[in-house]
Amino acid sequence: MSKRQVRKMLREMASGEPVRMTLTGWSWKRLARLAFIAEQFGYEYADLQMTTDNKFALFIVPDPSPEGRQRAAQNRAQYPDADEGAALPPVVPDAIDLLKARMVVDTGTQYSDKLRTGMLIFFLTVTAAAIIFRLRAETAAIVIVGIIWAALMALLPFLLAYSRRYRAKYAAQLKAAGFTPVTDESGRLRYVPPGGQLPGHGNPFGAGA
Repeated sequence: MSKRQVRKMLREMASGEPVRMTLTGWSWKRLARLAFIAEQFGYEYADLQMTTDNKFALFIVPDPSPEGRQRAAQNRAQYPDADEGAALPPVVPDAIDLLKARMVVDTGTQYSDKLRTGMLIFFLTVTAAAIIFRLRAETAAIVIVGIIWAALMALLPFLLAYSRRYRAKYAAQLKAAGFTPVTDESGRLRYVPPGGQLPGHGNPFGAGA
């Protein structure tokens, strides 16, 4: 986890406004840890989406709950220099696992299977066309690229089935932890924390921005 990104996030949180972090090449666990830190200082995870340029957009919003405010006050007192790269609250593995599960489900429901299939086909076709254009004088190479493209097309149904099973695994984890499935304003399936509502309800990022 990048200390620079943590510092940037905590400083933006000082405004008390919803925060959007654009991140590149981050793993689920690192993303979950960043959201976990935000939740220790008065914010809560609201959403995670893939951007059009294959980056992650992490949305966090102020946590208005008494528990959230109390936790933030305690951590600010105990870790006053957190936004300067100093010590941070210890990670709670179970909390990280649940945040990861929510992120997997949220990004998985961002697009329908039909749209996801179209996007994959478009990406693979454009990539293959670009390679063929660069190797247009190499007939053998073009044939190999064509074979690889056809093989990937044949694998698409299996990749989509795996993606659905992957999301279902984490959805089951959230249900077991007491999260409730709901449909947000944009029609996406989300999971509400026990005894709560969608994070960011009433905030600009509440519907997944």
